[in-house]
Amino acid sequence: MILKDVYNKLLEKYGYQNWWPVHEGQNSIVEITFGAVLTQNTSWKNVEKALENLIKHNMLDFEKVYCSDIEFLKELIRPVGFYNQKAKTLKAVSKLFLEKPHKDITREDLLSIKGVGKETTDSILLYALNKPYFVIDTYTKRFFSRLGLVSDKIDYDSLQSFITQNIEKDLEVYKEFHALIVKHCKELCTKKPKCEICFFKCEVNNTEGLKIEKRANN
Repeated sequence: MILKDVYNKLLEKYGYQNWWPVHEGQNSIVEITFGAVLTQNTSWKNVEKALENLIKHNMLDFEKVYCSDIEFLKELIRPVGFYNQKAKTLKAVSKLFLEKPHKDITREDLLSIKGVGKETTDSILLYALNKPYFVIDTYTKRFFSRLGLVSDKIDYDSLQSFITQNIEKDLEVYKEFHALIVKHCKELCTKKPKCEICFFKCEVNNTEGLKIEKRANN
């Protein structure tokens, strides 16, 4: 299976990523959920600043965020930008998690919240709620299109279907595969790709199932 070959190559190169990064002593479901919302249209460095503000004020909590003064919340998350909308989204997401058992929260529940799109939803489902939904982001699209496996104009749902239909439905594989793609795209498959040193180009001839050398050079 070609995608498993790709996954194994990434894993061999970078090792297990063990995502999602969570601060010691914090509730992982809350932090991952908030992080998935806050990371929209900003860098993880800015998300870290906002999360640290929330932790400092003991606000990394669904009930406390839902009951908080929204102006105070905006100030805490200001580093991530778009804080007016994100504060409202954090409150709405917190309301959902307070009203419904976590195991019963569905993709449709999350998508119904203003400010929560497919990528944010699937990040929460996969990393916070341990449900097998593959996350599609800019890195995922860049990676698979540069390998020549999909068009660079492919939409979210089509790329998600392509991946999930070609690799086993396994929660840990989904988590690691996505995290490894992000790692690779930050290291080598950057906006200006470093194809000359990429192991997918150099080692493809040594992998029986990975016949994508020409397409990887496009």
